[in-house]
Amino acid sequence: MSTSDGPLSGVRVVDLTAMVMGPYCTQIMADMGADVVKVEPPAGDNTRYISVGPEPGMAGVFVNVNRGKRSVVLDLRGEEEKAALRRLVGRADVFIHSMRASAIAKLGFGYPDVAALNPSIVYTNCYGYGRGGPDANLTAYDDTIQAECGLPFAQEQLTGEASYVGTILADKVAGMTALYATMMALFHRERTGEGQEVEVSMFETMAAFMLVEHANGAMFSPPLGSAAYPRALTPNRKPYRTRDGYLSALVYNDKQWSAFVGAVRPPWAGEQFATLEQRARRIDKVYALLAETFLERTTGEWLELLRSLDIPAAPVRTLDELFDNPQLNQGGFFETVETPYGPVRFPGPPARFSRTPGHVAGPAPRLGDHTAEVMAADG
Repeated sequence: MSTSDGPLSGVRVVDLTAMVMGPYCTQIMADMGADVVKVEPPAGDNTRYISVGPEPGMAGVFVNVNRGKRSVVLDLRGEEEKAALRRLVGRADVFIHSMRASAIAKLGFGYPDVAALNPSIVYTNCYGYGRGGPDANLTAYDDTIQAECGLPFAQEQLTGEASYVGTILADKVAGMTALYATMMALFHRERTGEGQEVEVSMFETMAAFMLVEHANGAMFSPPLGSAAYPRALTPNRKPYRTRDGYLSALVYNDKQWSAFVGAVRPPWAGEQFATLEQRARRIDKVYALLAETFLERTTGEWLELLRSLDIPAAPVRTLDELFDNPQLNQGGFFETVETPYGPVRFPGPPARFSRTPGHVAGPAPRLGDHTAEVMAADG
């Protein structure tokens, strides 16, 4: 059992998820104090083997999104193992899985089966596609969901070539959505005592995510224009080259624009760019003109000037540079945990709580590390 005093202390989670979407959701729950029992097949979660790690079966991606959990190996093809899982379910607050609906039902752990064992349980399904549509039974991964929701199309508008973004965005956004959906169901249960079934799908999640700004004119009846939000898709929206590198800067609202023009005095800054509405209508041209101007000074010179004017600006960093970032390090973002496979420097929880702080829950488990322990406690 978790001894954390985080906001989810005392919450018991039976986790049958694999890869990233579901494990990322339950990793956050573990960091916030929940006791997460990760149920794995004999071969283990595939993410144990997909990247570099300190020993076989402990790849970096797995270690990060499964930290602080307890690993139990159950071959659910056997009746004895199914009975063991039923015992776990009977004492859990949350049951979460990432199997197809037909597969989990065939095993005997669909929502009706689990609710019969534990009526107050929150049962969360993590799917590729929602059960209400024709694609419900399709296999889904981050790449295919990025394609479905329009991300490669958006990249093509920026670069001229369809491409994925450089992170597994669909997995992680869907994982966070599964987290908040599960928390809402737990909140409802806290007030009423009622358990319920929750469904979160990657495609529907990412469609909602993309259509925050990209519903745009298409959401009205009749449509007032394309779904695409122009500022996000203009080809010149990219980091600016400087004399010695790259810079991200957004001279956006009228106050920022006035301060920038007053300090830099670019010769092209006429009345046609004076207001946000005027700039929005000519946004690609604005970005192109700013690109010419930013070539005139170094990144450091621009950062000093822009930040003095309260204009958002940042250097373009590498991923490795995040580990040396003063903001992250001085703020206590990273937490080093001693593990059986050596010290691991984890990125910690980004949310801070004044009374019930979370923290990195502990090392990720080796495959089956806790089978005997958990089965003895729940047997």
